[in-house]
Amino acid sequence: MSISSRFAVGIHILTLIELNKDGVSSSEYLADSVNTNPAVIRKIMGMLKKAGLIEVHPGVAGAKSARNITDITLLDVYKAVNVVQDKELFSIHGNPNPECPVGRNIQETILPLFSAAQAAMEKVLDSVTIEDVVKGIHDKDSCTN
Repeated sequence: MSISSRFAVGIHILTLIELNKDGVSSSEYLADSVNTNPAVIRKIMGMLKKAGLIEVHPGVAGAKSARNITDITLLDVYKAVNVVQDKELFSIHGNPNPECPVGRNIQETILPLFSAAQAAMEKVLDSVTIEDVVKGIHDKDSCTN
């Protein structure tokens, strides 16, 4: 199982809104780039709006960034789209056999490791901004042209 694609789509939306800031970033326009249904985009845009990352207005086509892209981290996006709850990236199986030494101790043993791994991942996401992603797109696109 992988992390929900909402995370990648949220990054895609914010990046495209920035690259298209002089145009209209409607859900249809964004969905065309993501290659998905506009309803999927609207759902994720609702999450991004609730988190204060984008501005959308009923009856008005298009979205824009609510904050400077230098101030929006991938961790902000990760949290906005409800990928996982705090300290729940890794699941621990329930009801191991208490008669077995491994079953009796496995949860207490691996839970701190899982928590540390999630914290490390979130630290990396917090160090990367949407501006970094936009720059990466520019760099890659200029290499192909």
